[in-house]
Amino acid sequence: MAGIDINRTTSGVSLPPQVSSEIWATAQEQSAVMQLARQIQMPGSGISVATITGDPVADWVDETDEKPVSRGTVGQATLTPYKLAVIEPFSNEFRRDLPGLYSALASRLPGALATKFDATVFSGSAPGSNFDVLTGSDAVGISGDTWTGLIAADAAVSAAGGLLNGWALSPQARSLLLGQVDANGRPLYITSMTTDNSVPSLLGAPVYLTKAVYLDATDDVLGFAGDWSAALYGTVEGVQISVSDQATLTDGETTINLWQRNMFAIRAEIEIGFRVKDDALFVALTAAAA
Repeated sequence: MAGIDINRTTSGVSLPPQVSSEIWATAQEQSAVMQLARQIQMPGSGISVATITGDPVADWVDETDEKPVSRGTVGQATLTPYKLAVIEPFSNEFRRDLPGLYSALASRLPGALATKFDATVFSGSAPGSNFDVLTGSDAVGISGDTWTGLIAADAAVSAAGGLLNGWALSPQARSLLLGQVDANGRPLYITSMTTDNSVPSLLGAPVYLTKAVYLDATDDVLGFAGDWSAALYGTVEGVQISVSDQATLTDGETTINLWQRNMFAIRAEIEIGFRVKDDALFVALTAAAA
């Protein structure tokens, strides 16, 4: 008689769809990029996305004059998905309690995927062509006179033809903002010193926290701001989850035979891509003086 998934004899099975969906939802919640940018579904071969690069222009005319003719301009961007994956081994004791296993999945694997995706977009190297990163964006310092720095970020996005509508901040940026006070020592960026422990919005735009945005450099990168309507990410099937207790893992120079060690491993992977209309629509917020 077959055992009930997931048990000690289970091998090469996929977790129930609702678990994969839960993990995917958690990954989206933990990724600032996924919360700020627009999501689309795409095939594994990628997709071409139409972009609007200019609007028609109206003009004043006198009575009976011919009306002006103007056309919007469009472009096209190719979005290519790349696979992001992680395998995590566990001891078989985790199988004794399925809620405990699900909890471990929800807290570890989604965070690993979300953190790597955010770190790549904000400060990493693209995994291939037709995948954008924001490392080419201009930098704006927000230390010292922080208010001036925030306004400068908004002005930079506006100058590029965008509308700043979202902030991705590191915990270091949150600490900097929480430390800003007025002449009477009252905090500037929160409404209550007793109940608020974060900055919910800046200049009317929402704030999302992510550790992955921080970059330790000459002038530390503390966050990013931009017009996120000009950014999109695409996924092929969401997060795919698989479990095995028969595989042999290669972990650096170490080989782990799961069956021999009474272990099992969970693999999480996602095919995902990211594109932006223009780097100039985003700015890096640094620890330099405003």
